[in-house]
Amino acid sequence: MSISRTVTGGLLLCRAEPLAVRRPAHLLRVRLLLAPAGEWSVLVPEDKPWRDGRESVAEVLSGWGSALALGADRPVLSLWWEDGRTGFALSSGFRRTAAHAWDAAGHPDGEPGAMRALSARLGLDPVLDLADLERLTRADADPAVDGEGRLLALVALLTRAGLVLPAGLAPGEPADRLRGAARVAPGVETVEWSGWRDAVRAELDAVEGSPLGPWIHGPRARLLGAAQVTAGAPLLAWAAHRRSPGWATAGAVLLAQGAAVLAYDRARARR
Repeated sequence: MSISRTVTGGLLLCRAEPLAVRRPAHLLRVRLLLAPAGEWSVLVPEDKPWRDGRESVAEVLSGWGSALALGADRPVLSLWWEDGRTGFALSSGFRRTAAHAWDAAGHPDGEPGAMRALSARLGLDPVLDLADLERLTRADADPAVDGEGRLLALVALLTRAGLVLPAGLAPGEPADRLRGAARVAPGVETVEWSGWRDAVRAELDAVEGSPLGPWIHGPRARLLGAAQVTAGAPLLAWAAHRRSPGWATAGAVLLAQGAAVLAYDRARARR
């Protein structure tokens, strides 16, 4: 059965455990249900921001996926279905988003290299898995398979990468039914916006958990901060003596950054 033209919905799949996804998910400023999905995490929107018509569900989910991928430093796959069409968008750090879509009859409408990017970024088998993925982009491979069937086949292929969706969370389901299934999923939790103070703390925690973490807290951060203060203070004094606004600004920025790094490291250590 194909997806009804009145059914709209979407899922976010992040290849990371919920602990790594929770903090950047706070920064989306939307209410989400977060649950384990095998070696992945699944996020289901509580609201329907696409109802106002300003953005399609594909655009909304893709934007959220890009933000999550940057914050969690893990690939995020956005699955969506709307007006009989289905598709996905894969976000991975600062790389270009790879997207693909199908119409209700299963005819492809997307980027030619999307499946190759999906296979490479998710670490799938470059021969067997890629061949199965690319088969989904050829309408003549199985004309009887519609758009919903191709999206479901994609999810089935991702089980080879450790994806295990909780019961009831499948492409093609209405958004209300998805929320109902997510609320009873094992290990589910609610992620919601809790104000700028918590958001800043969540963002700092997310950065600390990224490759940049050692440079904002810990021995490396203290070394970096001290070096910036050591370089900035004499540069600022020299610029003041030479009456050079440009160098004075550079010295002030170095001094301020170094002092901020040292202050944050001290405050973080106390906390």
